Amino acid sequence: MSDMNAFRDAVTAWAAGGPGDPARELAGRLSVRTVVLLEGLSDAAAVGALAARHGRDMATEGVCVLPMGGAMNVGRFSALLGPRGLGLRLTGLCDERERGYYARGWERAGAGSDGVFVCAADLEDELIRALGMDRVTELVREQGDFRALSTFLRQPAQRSRAPEQQLRRFLGTKKGRKIHYGRVLVEALGQERPPAPLDGLLSAL
Repeated sequence: MSDMNAFRDAVTAWAAGGPGDPARELAGRLSVRTVVLLEGLSDAAAVGALAARHGRDMATEGVCVLPMGGAMNVGRFSALLGPRGLGLRLTGLCDERERGYYARGWERAGAGSDGVFVCAADLEDELIRALGMDRVTELVREQGDFRALSTFLRQPAQRSRAPEQQLRRFLGTKKGRKIHYGRVLVEALGQERPPAPLDGLLSAL
């Protein structure tokens, strides 16, 4: 386990009611300067993949990418880590429907209103639009999931949804699939510019 993973785990335990001293000690020893607060593991996979594409090592730069297990936890994490807690810089990525959670969390933490990058629907939606439906469908085929996608699309509940919505729903139908495709879709961007929220987040770090 890397030291930054140890810091992430210490913060998560602290947010769950454990002691804060391990997180404080690691923050100082690792010279942590920024924490990227994300809803879940799929967002973290995408951010990590984009950083790797740009040859950046977030841990070496003092940046902790921290999935919180749900956007509603942002108030607790930002209070512990922000200006009124450990004094770290906060940034994050969220869906449009979660913007309010982040805004309130930032305010309570004394972090101002900057540093939150908002996806129109969610990050998968942003990546699907950046790559295009044909390319994403091709990637699903390359990953060995095309038969599962075809079965999913035959479900009556999917017939009224737009193709982009169908793909987004499919990516969330199996445990671990969103995490896997968070990385796959970012790595497939090639020369395409990353979605604006993801690009803005990385540029701000």
